[in-house]
Amino acid sequence: MVLDDLPPLREVIRRHQLSARKSLGQNFLLDLNLTARIARAAGPLDAVTVIEIGPGPGGLTRALLAQGARRVIAVERDARAIAALDEIGARFPGRLSVIAGDALGFDPRTLGDVEGPLRIVANLPYNIATALLIGWLSVEPWPPWYDALILMFQREVAERIAAPAGTKQYGRLSVLAQWRTVPQILFDIAPQAFVPPPKVTSSLVRLVPRAEPLPCARSTLERITEAAFGQRRKMLRQSLKSLGCDPLALVAEAGIAPQARAEDIPVAGFVALANAWDRSRPAATSDGRP
Repeated sequence: MVLDDLPPLREVIRRHQLSARKSLGQNFLLDLNLTARIARAAGPLDAVTVIEIGPGPGGLTRALLAQGARRVIAVERDARAIAALDEIGARFPGRLSVIAGDALGFDPRTLGDVEGPLRIVANLPYNIATALLIGWLSVEPWPPWYDALILMFQREVAERIAAPAGTKQYGRLSVLAQWRTVPQILFDIAPQAFVPPPKVTSSLVRLVPRAEPLPCARSTLERITEAAFGQRRKMLRQSLKSLGCDPLALVAEAGIAPQARAEDIPVAGFVALANAWDRSRPAATSDGRP
């Protein structure tokens, strides 16, 4: 769909006084070729309702609608951007809904019946990107209410999400993301593509939920990884002492060498540790906490 009748994004920013605010983690993506590439990376959207976080002046919003999204629900905290987004909504009647509010407190499940699958596609505000992702990865019950996440992160965060065991980037976020989803870094975007340009390269990441992750209690897995990576340079027989259990017995039951370090343990190993710890605590509740 042609968008020539919409004003240039720089004009929109000027007219609505939408200069990016560091306090809101804003870095606007104004290159329409890149926003179109992101929208295409989100896959066929004809039957999909897209949740977009932090649309700002609406560059990606336009691309998602032009790509054929059935509906876009844009969550925007910056009141200055609402009028700019309303102009896009007028161009696509009935297909854009704008919710003024903080994405950290937004639960799409409160929207009621929504046609088609839900998919989150966003150039996330850098200052809340990791917190948002952890919230989406921690949804209960699982599988979640969304069918995919297509998200922009700082390259360093993207590498942590997708890092394999045995690398220095591998950590707690890697385990949680890879336990519940299949993450993939799609492509990088240079700082110069943004206004203002950040000091780092950005990466677009796709995360597709696993229908049946390896079974274990999420809260237990989080506590195991917190203990293990809290002292990542130490062997597990030392780092797991903070759990208040016999770490040698725990790693033995999980089939893991006590000399191993956290960064060497694959996701399946952490799941085995979580399940072994739960079995060792008869008073444990269903969420893995005493």
